[in-house]
Amino acid sequence: MTDFSARLQQVARNPETFKQFGRGIEREALRYDANDQLALTPHPQALGSALTNKWITTDFSESLLEFITPVSNDVDELLQQLKDVHHFTMTKMGEEKLWPMSMPCFVSDETQIPLAEYGTSNSGRMKNLYRQGLKHRYGSLMQIISGVHFNFSFPESYWDSLYGEQDEAQRAETKSEGYFALIRNYYRYGWIIPYLFGASPALCPSFVKGRETGLPFEKIGKTLYLPYATALRLSDLGYTNSAQSDLHIGFNSLPEYLQGLKAAMHKPSERFAKLGVKVDGEHRQLNSNVLQIENELYAPIRPKRVAKNGEKPSEALKRGGVEYIEVRSLDVNPFSPIGVSKEQVLFLDLFVTWCGLKDSAPMKPGDLDCWRSNWNNVILEGRKPGLSFKLCCDQEPNSLVHWGKLIFEQLTEIAIEMDKAHGGNEYQSVCQTLTSWIDDPELTMSGRLLNAIREAGGIGKVGCQLGEQYRAELLAHQYQIYNQSMMEEEVVHSRQQQQQIEQADTLSFDDFLADYFSYLVKE
Repeated sequence: MTDFSARLQQVARNPETFKQFGRGIEREALRYDANDQLALTPHPQALGSALTNKWITTDFSESLLEFITPVSNDVDELLQQLKDVHHFTMTKMGEEKLWPMSMPCFVSDETQIPLAEYGTSNSGRMKNLYRQGLKHRYGSLMQIISGVHFNFSFPESYWDSLYGEQDEAQRAETKSEGYFALIRNYYRYGWIIPYLFGASPALCPSFVKGRETGLPFEKIGKTLYLPYATALRLSDLGYTNSAQSDLHIGFNSLPEYLQGLKAAMHKPSERFAKLGVKVDGEHRQLNSNVLQIENELYAPIRPKRVAKNGEKPSEALKRGGVEYIEVRSLDVNPFSPIGVSKEQVLFLDLFVTWCGLKDSAPMKPGDLDCWRSNWNNVILEGRKPGLSFKLCCDQEPNSLVHWGKLIFEQLTEIAIEMDKAHGGNEYQSVCQTLTSWIDDPELTMSGRLLNAIREAGGIGKVGCQLGEQYRAELLAHQYQIYNQSMMEEEVVHSRQQQQQIEQADTLSFDDFLADYFSYLVKE
């Protein structure tokens, strides 16, 4: 029996563990107008305050909505919560619709993309200024690419099964070690996510207008695409940051990770310094370091802990260790009105659990470059027949099909145990379906989307058809978990909260920023 199988059996002795996974979803979506262009209108007032509404906020732009679910232990409940929030939002959007893809719809002028506004409080102004910095550093187009983030945590019974009883300090250390082992395996094998669920093989030409990409694009009508691409959103063209490529933050332990993050926060950037931090009395960015704040670190997965009021993400991790992980490499699913499907969540349950149970050797110099190269191969050419790569620097190369089949053999072992716990065979059914996608790349999300684009004659036509269809579907939806009065109460409550935050401010904005970044000076 392999170490993986032995650990799985240890956990499976308490089947309730498989029913207690904590999951949350954050889905981003652009609003677009009746002319099928990016909506330049402000965040709908009827949705309350983007600063404080717990379900509905904005990301980079006023046009870029973000829907957030609370933590749930039930997959159906999680997806119904997300759909309820979508339904409420759609009733407040007039004729506008939600763009059903990761890569943006038609944008005629990048400079017109409105930055998200969060009111007059210092914290609200800082959120806006951070986005000003992103705009100056990378341009606004890259920042309106949409994605889906999946938050996941194991219950205490999982750690009990593997490590027995521990005191609070031991358990915090064990969890951090366990989640970092998971993160290393996610980097090793996570390329399977863009292979299966990448849904950005093509893009609107307005996205690359006037830019040299170096990519051998082909055309369907005006739409640009790469024949075997899966997730251009995750490529250098999309939501990545070349300025961060030489940071090499380590994932062997929490202290190593925090040390790398701290170094990145302190690292000055010559390129960003040229932009200026405050020019003619106007702020242009928070600072001129490689990272303005910790959230600027682009990563396909992040270790997380719920922060206390006023606490930075790294301070929360340092205080209590890793509490959960955030999977950040999912494209918006164009075949779902809420951007993600049950099939995907069930797969992520299996995959993340496997990454946690499987042996995970420490990261060696060169490993991260190797793993990034594998991801890049799959992102740009994942459906190419015969594509092969090394899993690690010291291994022989083998085909994606070979590696994929090996992964699914072990995912199926987990699926059997999860189905025993839940009843039915949903997890095994997902394994069977997705294994067939390993054999036939045209069944993958990127394969299906590219075929739809060919049939329709362009990505815009597909997006608009789906957007119209989902608008009708979401408007017709009946609340399952929430209700109208709960949603309206949160709108009112969020406005009151924003007002209280604004009234509680005592510092000038400059003093507030100096205070916020004082922890960097102290270190």
